[in-house]
Amino acid sequence: MSRIVVMGSGETAPTMVRTHRAVLADTFEQGGAGTALVLDTTFGFQDNADELVQKTLQYFEQAVGRRVDVAPWRRAGTGAEAERTLALLEQARWLFAGPGSPTYALRQWRGTAVAAAMLDVVRREGTLVVGSAAACTVGSHAVPVYEIYKAGADLHWADGLDVLGEATGVRAALVPHFDNAEGGTYDTRYCYLGARRLQAMEEMLPEDVGVLGVDEHTALLLDLPAGTATVRGNGTVTLRYRDRQVVLTDGQVVETGWLADALAGRGAAEPGAAPPAPAAPSPADADLAAQPDDAAAPAAATSLRAAVDAERERFDAAMAAPDVDGAVAALLAVEQAMQDWLTDSLQSDDRDHARRVLRAMVVRLGDLARTGARDPREVVGGYVGLLLELRARARGAKDFATSDAVRDGLTGLGVEVRDTPDGVEWELREVG
Repeated sequence: MSRIVVMGSGETAPTMVRTHRAVLADTFEQGGAGTALVLDTTFGFQDNADELVQKTLQYFEQAVGRRVDVAPWRRAGTGAEAERTLALLEQARWLFAGPGSPTYALRQWRGTAVAAAMLDVVRREGTLVVGSAAACTVGSHAVPVYEIYKAGADLHWADGLDVLGEATGVRAALVPHFDNAEGGTYDTRYCYLGARRLQAMEEMLPEDVGVLGVDEHTALLLDLPAGTATVRGNGTVTLRYRDRQVVLTDGQVVETGWLADALAGRGAAEPGAAPPAPAAPSPADADLAAQPDDAAAPAAATSLRAAVDAERERFDAAMAAPDVDGAVAALLAVEQAMQDWLTDSLQSDDRDHARRVLRAMVVRLGDLARTGARDPREVVGGYVGLLLELRARARGAKDFATSDAVRDGLTGLGVEVRDTPDGVEWELREVG
């Protein structure tokens, strides 16, 4: 099975576990020969590259259930070390590359045998999986996201490796993080370009090249022998050609030839036009459909922050109830979310945020333990009732001194007693 899998983000997050499992099972079905490798180039310039490698390996072994190895290529080089990595790539049946810097990766891969090695994986019936930064590189043109978004460089495209075009005939500028919303009021869609910059950059593309946008936590699976492309995940895949746009949703299957035509401005594809009839499901699609519900459960949240914030709302509601069991369940869910997202290689302050929320929950539960979760009226109601009955008997016996003493004693303890036409009423007050 020759396949290219493009992920818009979340390639080492719980949201993509189900897709990874199905694709790996399909790739190595019936004991297919070859290895599973991770290219570490995209983040090779970072000081924590070793840590990111370990997180990636841990993710695939613990979350996905498949042990993978590393093909080290942090910098372009020659000699024995480079030849060893290329020899490893020659044995790969499944090859993965993910987050980091697209332009850094392109500098390390261009002019080397790495791009050819990626193509060879697919040509020998293997699977190439690219996400985030690596996804940018396999198109005909790549977004220089660090240079434009972080450093304010003039708008331009970097030349991509065009692995996607060589393998499938789909020539496009591949844009991951298509629906990114991290900027809030600042438009960070379209891999942090925003609408204005993307539109300007589209005009710089060759006449026969459009934009293939893949949302976060979403994958596009291109099956070369079947000639199909399938959308899987939480978001959509968008085909843009100047003023034309077609959006493909989860589970939708289209012909690769139609995809290529739509992105080149050819054919009958117009906004809102129905795509070709879906082809028969591939084995990986069948694997996805057959996965048990618990395999898909982590996909409910698209980030650790989102998962934690949802549990914080549940915790707040439980504390207001008060529902101690519900509050404890929410706290434990935050701890579990931190564990689930531990191996995600996307770098952000989400983990620090989760830790702050968890600590605040613990403190609030401690405060609740000090005061108790039950309604204080339920706790003291019996005692207050007994004292009020004694007061009533004293009043009935004209023993007003005892009656007043009971009332004053209750007041001192924070119980306000009121005599009304309908009887005696009492209310708890804070004692100053």
